[in-house]
Amino acid sequence: QVQLVESGGGLVQAGDSLRLSCGASRTLRGYAVAWFRQAPGKEREFVAAVSRSGGFTYYADSVKGRFTMPGDNTKDTVFLQMGVLSPQDTARYYCAAGNRVITSSLRRQDAYDFWGQGTQVTVSS
Repeated sequence: QVQLVESGGGLVQAGDSLRLSCGASRTLRGYAVAWFRQAPGKEREFVAAVSRSGGFTYYADSVKGRFTMPGDNTKDTVFLQMGVLSPQDTARYYCAAGNRVITSSLRRQDAYDFWGQGTQVTVSS
């Protein structure tokens, strides 16, 4: 069992940067870790993920080039570095982890066993 707690959200202006953190109750070595987000009235969508080995990082097209997952997933905290934020990035951001996630399933929500409660990111224009 892994408990995940997200932090770092807040209210920012368009063009700003923000770093989200996902703290785990244990090391995440061997776990794929992903970020998803859900905007009001919309379905939760994939943002970014790092594979179990840490050797592969995958991003949604909507954030590619602006968001990164720096560092690695061998510790108990992973990050989502977000840059050039726009109002379209406003959402609740969730961290997820799983130790059975294969690379081809990194974008799938049902591949992850453990989820945090989320942190709100609001971007004003």
